[in-house]
Amino acid sequence: MKDLTQCVVNPSVATEGFDSLSVPVHRGSTIVFANAEGYATRGDRGHTGYTYGLYGTPTTRTLEAKLTALENGAWTFLLPSGQAANSFAVLPFLQAGDRMLIADTSYPPMRDFANRDLVGFGIEVDYYDPTSVADLERRIDGRTKVVWCESPGSTTMEVQDMPAIAAVAHRHGALVGCDNTWATPLNFKPLDHGADLATEALTKYISGHSDLLMGSITVRNEALIAPIRSALGRYGIGVSPDDASLVLRGMETLGVRMRQASDGAMALAERLAGHPLVAEVLYPPLPASPGHAVWKRDFLGASGVFSVVFTPAATPHVSPALDTLRTFAIGASWGGTRSLMAPMPVRRNRTARPWAGEDLILRISVGLEDPSDLHDDLTAFLDDIAARTAGAQAA
Repeated sequence: MKDLTQCVVNPSVATEGFDSLSVPVHRGSTIVFANAEGYATRGDRGHTGYTYGLYGTPTTRTLEAKLTALENGAWTFLLPSGQAANSFAVLPFLQAGDRMLIADTSYPPMRDFANRDLVGFGIEVDYYDPTSVADLERRIDGRTKVVWCESPGSTTMEVQDMPAIAAVAHRHGALVGCDNTWATPLNFKPLDHGADLATEALTKYISGHSDLLMGSITVRNEALIAPIRSALGRYGIGVSPDDASLVLRGMETLGVRMRQASDGAMALAERLAGHPLVAEVLYPPLPASPGHAVWKRDFLGASGVFSVVFTPAATPHVSPALDTLRTFAIGASWGGTRSLMAPMPVRRNRTARPWAGEDLILRISVGLEDPSDLHDDLTAFLDDIAARTAGAQAA
């Protein structure tokens, strides 16, 4: 073997005995085969075999297997973002002439995808009240192929009765998908409550450090594997093994991070619930929060994300008061180590269940900072809103 060839061809190095606690990063697009027959029959390897880097490496398969076990599913697919996971959880099961029903409080990009792309494909889209199984029953029909859930709902935190929704959907022959990003599979397992597909924005809690984008789809049974795998291949959807390794690393601390975030969120939510400038705190673990009973029945815990509705007088002053923050950061997304605040308009994203409260809602994601620093920051924030509100009323 000449020098130039030796530069290209890698020697065979024994790996036996090198048992690292961390998952190795396997980078690769081309998979080589031992012989011509192996290459010719590579399609026979199925979804568990290795044929090309797009369809999985040992690194991504490890993450898929961990998620599958947590979700109590049959298989998991990884995608470049949480929204990509939502889109490809439904695309393979819809065609022109079909209908899809979506919870009215779903993630706004999911609405946009449905209203623009699905409608453009000749698929009829309708929205149902996530708190009313009767409304779902009224809207569903034999052309409905997918019922989409998100529980709790985006920003306004409505908790859905998943077993009842699944019973209605399955009676009409429809699949049930659920965006489970708020709870993660540690705190809610949609597939155990009747869903057929569960998606996660791994970008958030599961990766946990606000430094990557990734999503997942976990299916309840093997019949759902081939349609999704084929669609991902046709669209060329895959993920970086380097990013997958970061998700695997972050996942190891998911339990302790979720516990810290949940405890911190409850403390802040209880404090805000009694503040005179606050009209309502939307956080399912609070007994006064809508959907608390269903949350207590079905969920195993909570995340650190909740929303605050301020009084009409205080609402115009919430956004400018964000400039007082020193520990909280102002930013979209959530689920990382840093605590975040983000003002969210909701009215424009509601049709089946119109939002009657103030249009601007403050979403808070509690991270891992010292609770006293968060409380001090919240005090300064609320004091600034109070001063601005008093000044406006005096004028």
